[in-house]
Amino acid sequence: MNVLELSLLIWVGSIAAGMLGALTGLGGAIVIIPLLTLVCGVEIHYAAGAALVAVVATASGAALAYVRDGYSNLRVGMFLEMATSAGAVAGASVAARVPGPIVGLVFGIVLLTSAGLSLQRGTDASPDAPPDRLATWLNMDSTYPTPEGRQGYHVRRVPLAFAFMLIAGTLSGLLGIGSGALKVLALDRAMRLPFKVSTTTSNFMIGVTAAASAGVYLNRGYIDPGLAMPVMLGVLIGSLAGARLLPHAQGRTLRRLFAASMMALGLEMIHSSLTGGLV
Repeated sequence: MNVLELSLLIWVGSIAAGMLGALTGLGGAIVIIPLLTLVCGVEIHYAAGAALVAVVATASGAALAYVRDGYSNLRVGMFLEMATSAGAVAGASVAARVPGPIVGLVFGIVLLTSAGLSLQRGTDASPDAPPDRLATWLNMDSTYPTPEGRQGYHVRRVPLAFAFMLIAGTLSGLLGIGSGALKVLALDRAMRLPFKVSTTTSNFMIGVTAAASAGVYLNRGYIDPGLAMPVMLGVLIGSLAGARLLPHAQGRTLRRLFAASMMALGLEMIHSSLTGGLV
């Protein structure tokens, strides 16, 4: 396979990754890293660097559309970014000292855990549940568009979500992902937001988290422009397409797609880490 064919393969795969990332709030890096490491043989730290650039591209594409359409909760996203950005810098600072197979193993475990937790709830939280005092004080409660009109919802358990986001940010920097899987779980399970609000707010947040991590990776030489460019262009196209599809998708369908994607990729990453398939 020559350079042109490899770049084309990465570009096409990145389009699919961007679309999946936009629909599920994962940011695309969850798919990009297995694609680059398992299919293309890229060293995992360089794959993580390219994936972080792709995450920023996803945020530039899908997130802007979600904010415009009224899905993302900006107050929630900006508040929780304080935790994820701090964690991202800390995680990226130690990433170079961790061997690739260990990073891949942790990556796979995170994916499987995310898949299992996402399936424990089958429905979105009821809008009639009591509000959280801190969320009310910060004016986080909001509405989002539905086929029946705008639906209100309450934000809950803000301190728990903040702690979860600190962990998500650390893993983002360590693994080279926007940590959308953990962000969606924190928003969905801790704050009990409707699933579409969780995924779109996650997309809004991941760009800031990834940018914090990417600066450290760039400083250490792990971002290769020749690798990052087709990844970024593909993810940007895919994320814009996914943003157009999201209003027509069912929350339960997105939850199942989220879990299935996490389980398949998690198992493959763990298998490759244990059998020497990652470097």
